[in-house]
Amino acid sequence: MPDDEQEPTPEPERNVQADRVFTGYGIASAVLGVVAVVAVVLAAVIWTQHRAHEEELDYRSRALQTAAEWTGVLINMSPETIDQDLTTLHEGTVGQLNVDFESTMAPFRRLVQTLDSRTSGLVDSVALETIHHDPPGAPPREPRSDLEGLADRTDTVMVVATSVSDNAGSDTPQTVRWNLRLDVSEVDGEMLISRLEPIR
Repeated sequence: MPDDEQEPTPEPERNVQADRVFTGYGIASAVLGVVAVVAVVLAAVIWTQHRAHEEELDYRSRALQTAAEWTGVLINMSPETIDQDLTTLHEGTVGQLNVDFESTMAPFRRLVQTLDSRTSGLVDSVALETIHHDPPGAPPREPRSDLEGLADRTDTVMVVATSVSDNAGSDTPQTVRWNLRLDVSEVDGEMLISRLEPIR
């Protein structure tokens, strides 16, 4: 048979499966991979927020406890313990309150010495004072100048307490209500009182 009469050779059938770029399994794997990555990122964000929340709660608890303990010493002073109590209170202060401690505490010292009484005091409640007046996007408030570069953070704590004094020469105990505003500052991991303000 002459060459020009030969039947043309049929082309091999193309494998349609091989030409497809993405298979159903490939798409499913890609979707599952994306879902897994999103789940890991979401878990990390939730964990970070949880840890930050736990650390904030721990910090607030320490600030409240510091204010309550410091106030407990203040409201339980008596003529027999006043020098030791004032030393304890002074050691728990920082900033301008530490510098002006003697003048700040002079009225309390005079009161205890004048009454010549045995006092029993109890802290009734403590609460963090928070004020939200800043508009969104406003710069943070300036730190107190006397604590700048010294305190890592300062929070204001409101303290309500009651003390009962048995005065010498009197049969009637005297009840005193205490309403105090204290600033609690963290300095090198230690909680210290940086302001004492009696509230009338």
